Amino acid sequence: MIKENIQEFKSKIPENVTLVAVSKTKPIEDLQEAYNAGQRILGENKIQEMVDKYDALPKDIQWHMIGHLQSNKVKYMAHFVDLIHGVDKFKTLKVINKEAKKHDRNIKVLLQAKIAKEDSKFGLSFDEIDAILTSEEIATLQNIKVVGFMGMATFTDDKDQLNEEFSSLKNFFDLQKQKTEAANCQLEVLSMGMSGDYQLAIENGSTMIRVGSSIFGSR
Repeated sequence: MIKENIQEFKSKIPENVTLVAVSKTKPIEDLQEAYNAGQRILGENKIQEMVDKYDALPKDIQWHMIGHLQSNKVKYMAHFVDLIHGVDKFKTLKVINKEAKKHDRNIKVLLQAKIAKEDSKFGLSFDEIDAILTSEEIATLQNIKVVGFMGMATFTDDKDQLNEEFSSLKNFFDLQKQKTEAANCQLEVLSMGMSGDYQLAIENGSTMIRVGSSIFGSR
């Protein structure tokens, strides 16, 4: 079933959109099945669980950390994580840079923008992101690469509200793409959209979607 779900998703999304299969809480066997179906990008939201799965599974998988990040745990995944989605503090960028340097790596990150109307969502305001990208200090972090933004929309069926939230981030992304000059900030990825709202996100310019239950089944 997982194989069919992955194939169906890949047939429905444009070629320029990357599918992250969100495998959090799922057993190794399910992840192996996704791997056998050709899926090479998996997303986890707990570092220890991701480390255990990294140790058990093939090494050509790209691991994405999609959950809220505690900076004191970055060290456990710095040797293998491919992309960190939810960076919402400058302090965290510095920790990622420090840990990446220990492993002679360059770790890609997305800055998480707060676009939802809900107070429960983490994220930076557009002004805070702009301040980070235009700071002199960002250029000194040679072992990270800011490759784009991530946003989580409000959990709602109101398509007008979702469109408004997604389009606001897309417009901001386009603006920053033109003005950001730091060598370690090359904005290419806009991670928006999950199982319930990915189609609207893609219509609004998302280049990466995070899909869990529609691939692996409900948790």
